[in-house]
Amino acid sequence: MQTPHPSLGGLWLPLITPFRDGALDEASLRRLVRHYAAEPLDGLILAATTGEGLTLDDDETERLVAITADTLAAAGRRLPVFLGLSGSDTRKMAKALDTTAGWPVDGYLIACPYYTRPSQDGMVRHFTALAGATARPIVIYNIPYRTGVNLGNAAMLELAALPTIAGVKDCSADMAQSFDLLRRKPADFAVLTGEDAFFHPMLNQGAEGGITASAHIRTRDFAAVRDLVRAGDAAKALAAWHALSELPPLLFAEPSPAPIKHWLWRDGLIDSPEVRLPMTAVTAGLAARIERAVAA
Repeated sequence: MQTPHPSLGGLWLPLITPFRDGALDEASLRRLVRHYAAEPLDGLILAATTGEGLTLDDDETERLVAITADTLAAAGRRLPVFLGLSGSDTRKMAKALDTTAGWPVDGYLIACPYYTRPSQDGMVRHFTALAGATARPIVIYNIPYRTGVNLGNAAMLELAALPTIAGVKDCSADMAQSFDLLRRKPADFAVLTGEDAFFHPMLNQGAEGGITASAHIRTRDFAAVRDLVRAGDAAKALAAWHALSELPPLLFAEPSPAPIKHWLWRDGLIDSPEVRLPMTAVTAGLAARIERAVAA
């Protein structure tokens, strides 16, 4: 029987990683974590796609985790923290799990192997090996339009039977696949949507929550949608979602996380909107749109 992971529901934030002059901006990171520690979030994801994890070296990633843990402790907030990992070599991924075993994280968000496009059987074996390499819960990150391969529901349900496979960040971009998974999944396997624009409809269909980059902005409004759906107040939940629905398209109008970082910078939460190549800053046109939204 799978070990329950009740903390995997609700609103999770894939935290951006602030940079300044090419380095990890530790002052801005502490400010960010203090800010979100006071928000009604259910968890944080570090060093994932929104956190530009592929551009971080090992020392920076370890420092990112340590600062976040220290800042949460100082704020008195016990907020689950998962670490984003990705790679296409199962042995290296298992080594990463071993390397981070002593780090203050509660679990992992692990993307499907990218570029190599393994078979369904290959992905089952990959995640089975990783599930056996850690006692911490793993959330599978299924995002075919980035990795080039889609983990289908038959394979997903096979993996869901493993004790440390706790859920999926679902970015399949196929609503039929997502709804089918929601109908067939075991009760203790969490489906968290990673498509910000689908946050409300996925919750309505029974998803446990979302890993929602747009919730960097108007966090409490996203949490209100979560709470109203949980309370069964469909009309108010829909109205709350309608008030938010223009935000994800704005924040994803250009490659993420540059638009989010620009907003946070203009809002004073980070000292620079800097991103690392190959990501680039927002265009002047989008910057103007964001600044109008910040002012509003």
